[in-house]
Amino acid sequence: MSTIPPAEQDSPAEVAAAIPEFCNAAGPGVSLLEEARDLLAHEHLLRSLVMRDLTVRYKRSVLGVFWTMLNPLLTMLILTIVFSAFFRFAIKHFEVYFLSEYLPWIFFSQTTVNSMASMAWNGPLMKRVRIPKSIFAVAATLSGIVNLVISCIPLAIIMLIRGAPFSSAVVFLPLSFLILGAFTLGVSLTLSSLSVYFADIKETYSVAVFGLMYLTPIFYPMSIVPEKYLWFVRLNPLVHLLQIVRDPIYYGLFPTSLDLMISSLWALAALISGWLVFRRLSAGFYAQL
Repeated sequence: MSTIPPAEQDSPAEVAAAIPEFCNAAGPGVSLLEEARDLLAHEHLLRSLVMRDLTVRYKRSVLGVFWTMLNPLLTMLILTIVFSAFFRFAIKHFEVYFLSEYLPWIFFSQTTVNSMASMAWNGPLMKRVRIPKSIFAVAATLSGIVNLVISCIPLAIIMLIRGAPFSSAVVFLPLSFLILGAFTLGVSLTLSSLSVYFADIKETYSVAVFGLMYLTPIFYPMSIVPEKYLWFVRLNPLVHLLQIVRDPIYYGLFPTSLDLMISSLWALAALISGWLVFRRLSAGFYAQL
C-alpha cells in the first residue's frame, strides 16, 4: 500500500502546522478555484505526502524500488506464456503489447485504491490541522504517476532486447499520462468521498476493478471480441484511455483524434463529477472519520 497508519504521520502534520491557515475549501459553497488556491497554499504538505508515499511504499521490501519494475515483469512473463503460447494469439512482441497497457492499468487501479485508504488513515491529521481534504487524492495521483514513469524503464529495456522499434511518437506519452492522471484523480475523488461514509466501498471496488480489467483489451486483441459485444466493451472508458498510451509505445503512432477526443472527454467528465461528489460529501468528513 502507498499510505501508512496515522501513527507514522508526524512529518506531514509538522509541515502542515507551519503553514498559515487558509479556508478549508472542502465545505459547501466553496468553488473549485478556491480549492486549487488552498492546495497551492499547502504545496509543502503536498510535496511531503508524495515523498512519504514514494519512500515508504517499499520500506519493508528487500528489493525496494526495483519491485516497481520487477512486479510487472513477472506478471508479463506469466501472461506471455499463457496467452502467447497456449492461446496462440498472433501478436508480435506480445510482452511490449501487454506492458504498454498493463503499466498504466496498474497506475489507475492502485491509485484509486490508495486514495481511499489515504483518506481513511489520514482522518486524524485532518482533525488536527486545517488542510484541503482533496490533498490526499492529489498526492496519491502524483506519486502514482512517478511510479508509472519508473515502471516504464524495464519496458524500454525489453523493447531494446526484443528489437521492438522505438518511434518519435513516444514524445506524446506525457500528454497521455496527463489525461489518464486527470481521469484517475476524478475517480479517486469520487471513491475516496464515498468510502468515508460506506466502509465496504473499498472491498466492493476491489472486486469490480478486477472484473473491469478483463473487459479492457490489455492482454488480448480487440479483434477477438465478438462483433455483437464490441459496443459494450467500447463503453469502458479505459479502452480509450489506455489506447492513447499503447499507440505511441507499441504501434509507434500518435493516438487517433477520435481516441484522443473520447479520452479527454472521459477525463473531464471524471474530474467534474469527482469534484461535485467530493464537494457535496466532504462537509461531513469530520463526523465520519
